[in-house]
Amino acid sequence: MAQWIREKALNYNTTEYSESLIVHFRRAEQLRAEAVHLSALDLCVRQLHDLEALLNRACYPLSGYLDQNDYNHVLNDMRLADGSVWPMPMCLDVSESFAATLKVGQRLALNDAEGFLLALLTVTDVWCPDKEEEARAVYGTADAEAHPGVKALYEQVGDWYVGGTLEGVTLPIHYDFRDIRLTPSETHRRFLQYGWRRVLGFHTREYLNCAHREMVLTAAREVGASIFLHPAVGLEHPGNMDHYTHVHCYQEFVQQFPNNMIQLGIIPMAERYAGPREALWHAMVRKNYGCSHFMVAEDHGDPFAGKGEKLYYPIGAAQELVASYAEETGIAMVPERHMGYVEEKAQYVFLNELEEDTAVKDITSKELKRRLEWGLEIPSWYSYPEVVAELRRAFPPRSKQGFTIFLTGLSGSGKSTIAKVLMVRFMEMRDRPVTLLDGDIVRKNLSSELSFSKEHRDLNVTRIGFVASEITKNGGIALCAPIAPYEEPRRVNRELISRYGGYIEIHVATPIEVCEQRDRKGLYAKARAGLVKGVTGVSDPYVPPVNPELTIDTTKMTPAEAVQEVFLYLEEQGYIQ
Repeated sequence: MAQWIREKALNYNTTEYSESLIVHFRRAEQLRAEAVHLSALDLCVRQLHDLEALLNRACYPLSGYLDQNDYNHVLNDMRLADGSVWPMPMCLDVSESFAATLKVGQRLALNDAEGFLLALLTVTDVWCPDKEEEARAVYGTADAEAHPGVKALYEQVGDWYVGGTLEGVTLPIHYDFRDIRLTPSETHRRFLQYGWRRVLGFHTREYLNCAHREMVLTAAREVGASIFLHPAVGLEHPGNMDHYTHVHCYQEFVQQFPNNMIQLGIIPMAERYAGPREALWHAMVRKNYGCSHFMVAEDHGDPFAGKGEKLYYPIGAAQELVASYAEETGIAMVPERHMGYVEEKAQYVFLNELEEDTAVKDITSKELKRRLEWGLEIPSWYSYPEVVAELRRAFPPRSKQGFTIFLTGLSGSGKSTIAKVLMVRFMEMRDRPVTLLDGDIVRKNLSSELSFSKEHRDLNVTRIGFVASEITKNGGIALCAPIAPYEEPRRVNRELISRYGGYIEIHVATPIEVCEQRDRKGLYAKARAGLVKGVTGVSDPYVPPVNPELTIDTTKMTPAEAVQEVFLYLEEQGYIQ
């Protein structure tokens, strides 16, 4: 052992274990002075995650962003031009207009969202990729509707790519969980100090329970390894409660292991959900963090894994790919084997070793969420009390959650009146703060510069959704009453707000004939006379919600009756008591 430690220490600063692409502080001073005169690019969160992985050498052997030659080889062969295995294209994506300002050999300053200098890039290539070709190579399909990774590639990634080498000034700054935001060089040092020769890496984004502990612990014993629990913290907004809850749960989870057997670290990773390629990428990253083994699930990297939906990639394909490259990558694949709780034995057992008539108990992710929402018991055989306490702190029962009521319908449908009556009723209850986001009020105070084009209508609705999400996240009630004529921004709002609390979409489906008869603002009359354009229901379309929680027609009920129907639904769903 002593001889092994000495050899590792002597070889620690070789190329394989080079600490990072961060330059010496004296060189950093020179780069800061140089950057003052350079073009600069402020990176989004996804780009910052990729840059951090490059600078800290989590993505060794890359020393910067791929040029077009390496990019093509990665797409076609999962290798760089020099033959090194690398499965994931990593290029700096920019807009066409920004790409037009760049040329080969140019130096470019890369900043965080606040303009703080992180690195200088020496441009070696600028090109317009074929995104459909990339999608087919990386994801196995060019259909954005079939794969969310492809959708993100088309809609969120810039249309031009930049390749080049990096000189890092500093890693992106994080103010949370600094003690477990370990770089590859730091984990290498720790493993060396602990005397860990064999380390099993475990990648996750889930809330971990008792079954995960037994599964990981058994796998570690079988391969004779210590454990590196290395969850990805993903692309959440810094204020997202899920991020902090996940990490606090992981911190409680590792306390359930024997002493000196497990190390927790977190990694900011812009995951692509590219199935087998994703799994190989994850394995190579953990090799760079010092792992000798890596656990791979049957559905590792699948965009629909753990969601109860049909998987996109074949079962076991990720395991097969990682295992096939093990000799070249230097990290062994350990299959993740699912376990279930057998009450008569009072223990977890591997599902593939059970007899057919054995009763197995389990709680799905969906059922766990339901129990949290309704304040129901979560048994100790499923999860540890300390973890459950963290979950309950972050996800109180519905009766104590914030929620958004989003009323959508034509002008004159009655949605604003319903919202105002709801506000009065909630104010009388006095159990949560209430905010009314009426369409006209928002247009005046939040979106006064916007027109009534489709693009600006969508932007107005998503602005309302953002404000409502902040209210919901902080335990309040948001009452939204815009026209919101299109489904896409309504869907975006649902996805955003549902992460923080309840979301109740109400389609106020009053027919346009009735709305025109009311026409208190004279809007329809002006539209029919050709005096104004862009009026929803006349010259612009209204797309009804696909699956609203409630549909109300105010020609058939009074505002008080409509509000009573809303309250009955809220009581039935547990939001009020």
